[in-house]
Amino acid sequence: MTDTALPPAPPVTAILESGLYVEDLPAARAFYGGVLGLEEIAHVEGRHAFYRVGGAILLIFNPNATEKGSSGGKLPVPTHGARGPGHLCFAASREEMQAWSARLTAAGHPIESAFEWPNGAYSIYFRDPAGNSLEFAEPRLWF
Repeated sequence: MTDTALPPAPPVTAILESGLYVEDLPAARAFYGGVLGLEEIAHVEGRHAFYRVGGAILLIFNPNATEKGSSGGKLPVPTHGARGPGHLCFAASREEMQAWSARLTAAGHPIESAFEWPNGAYSIYFRDPAGNSLEFAEPRLWF
């Protein structure tokens, strides 16, 4: 529904960052940095770890810390957070997903589901140590 009193919306062209919440940051860092091999670009003990994923950033927060807000006046980030598992999907080719399936399984993160969507795109689902639902999918799932 569009409110005719609102000015026109500028285009939203990308997601810059996405966040997941975990209470065990050392386990998350071992998974996202070690198993997935993502480049960690920032880390604050007990609070967060941030990773570069292509042209976006994956924020891994401890909700116990982010519910308290930022600690300094220079970065007045409002309190935020979530409880319970979230979902995030990474882009990958079908061939890459075969390699990911082998790597994830060897690292103790079994594939929960692997299937072809009605449009022919393929995806695999697995969990991080905190129970977040993660997926690799062919971009043609959406594009």
